[in-house]
Parts: sequence; C-alpha cells; structure tokens
Amino acid sequence: MKMTVLALLAAAEAIALRQAVEASPVQHVLVQMPLLVLAGVLISWDMRGRRVWAVPLLLTALTAFLFWMLPRSVDWALTPAGETAKYLSLPLLLGVPLRLSWPWLAPVLRGFLKANALSMLGVLGFLYTHAPLRICNSYLVSAQQDLGFAFLQLAVVLACIWAVPVLFGHPRWLPSGSAGCSKCGA
Repeated sequence: MKMTVLALLAAAEAIALRQAVEASPVQHVLVQMPLLVLAGVLISWDMRGRRVWAVPLLLTALTAFLFWMLPRSVDWALTPAGETAKYLSLPLLLGVPLRLSWPWLAPVLRGFLKANALSMLGVLGFLYTHAPLRICNSYLVSAQQDLGFAFLQLAVVLACIWAVPVLFGHPRWLPSGSAGCSKCGA
C-alpha cells in the first residue's frame, strides 16, 4: 500500500511539473521523465516477475528508454499526443518492465547496463554541449547546453555511486549476507 501511494505521489509530481517542462529541458528530461519511471517502478514493487519474462521485459524497457532518449521524442513529448504517450509509456513500458526484470538479471548484465547508461549519458552530454545547432527544436541552445552539462554531471554522480560498493566492499548498514535489496535485487 505504501509503494502505491508513493507511486501516485511521483506521478502527481511529474504531472505538476507540466508547465515547468516547457521552459527547461533539464526539468523535462532529468526530473519529470525519471519521476514517471519511478512511478512505474513503485507501482510494481510488490509484483513478482517470472524468470522467463526477464529478457522480453528488459527488451521492452530498453526500447522505451531508447525511444525517449531521442531529441525528436523529447520535442514530441511537448505536444498533447506526445504528452499522453509519455505519461503512459514511461511508467508502463519502462518502469514496470525494468522493475520486474531486474532481479532476474545476472550481475554481469547489470554491470553492463550500468556501464552502457554511463557511456550514453556521457555521449549525450557531449552532443548537447558541443552541437553547433539546436537538437531539440522546442528549447534554446543555451537550455540545450545546460541539459548537456546536467547529463555529464549525472554520469559522474552515478559512476561514483555505483563504484563505491566495488571499491570499498559491502556497506555495513546493509544486513550481512544480502546482495542488496531483497525485494528488487538491486
């Protein structure tokens, strides 16, 4: 019940950011969209996926992620049809499948996905900061550069967060013998 309420709060916050999204691509791409994905993850928190669903669910999540990563999709999300698609697809086609498939993924595949996410954030950050023209037609070049720097900062922060357990071992505040969250396998 708690997770459902949190999911509804995340979705409500994403919807509340609707007007701010038009002004800033950083709020659109790095705040509103992740909130919608988080809503999908939280709504499916108590669900259990089967092992045979892991690969199809992961492919669904990756396809939705790659679609919404395109600058053209970010522009389209500002139209009424695109906004509706965003509000439905991010929680249902990215958040839920990612949550249900993640516990069944091998640690090497999880590491590969994390490394790939870092490299994509770095490439997008470089692209948005160094492109001589507007990539997203709905935003100014300066806002586009702000998004590029935010992508690079996010890549650095995630790299640090994901490297701490590798470099320093198992955190003491987690119960011993656990490999992370017992619910989701993270």
